[in-house]
Amino acid sequence: MTTRDVAEELLARMDGGTPEHIAELFAPTVDWLAAGSPAVSWLRPRRTRAEVAEFFREMATYLVPEERSVEPGHFLVDGEHAVVTGRVSQTVRSNGRAFTIPFAVHLTVRDGLVTTVRDGLVTRYHVYEDSYAVAEAVAAPAAWPSCVTLRS
Repeated sequence: MTTRDVAEELLARMDGGTPEHIAELFAPTVDWLAAGSPAVSWLRPRRTRAEVAEFFREMATYLVPEERSVEPGHFLVDGEHAVVTGRVSQTVRSNGRAFTIPFAVHLTVRDGLVTTVRDGLVTRYHVYEDSYAVAEAVAAPAAWPSCVTLRS
């Protein structure tokens, strides 16, 4: 598989896979970066494959997985490095707020799998997204006028 193929597989799993299916792509020890806010409890450092699965399970308790949509924008590939940009749409379970935010994620792919060290697994995952907009959507009451992009 090419670097791009692997990046697409990861996004596909994130768009519709189970937490365990997504976590299978990660090494036992992970360098995870997802900047967050105290209002968004699932956005915090992770260090293990089990914690990566927990990230997706916890996110599903706050957001509606069936309404999640990942729309890749650009794949920038340079050898074993890929930066993927796009938009992710989610709906907050507690207040029904739908939001769409841009993201960028940097991956390193070796031997046809996402990795930064060995064994063909993700060992570093750094995502850059509008975590402020996520925090605002999560904290908003149902009647709150949105400051994030709403889906129609």
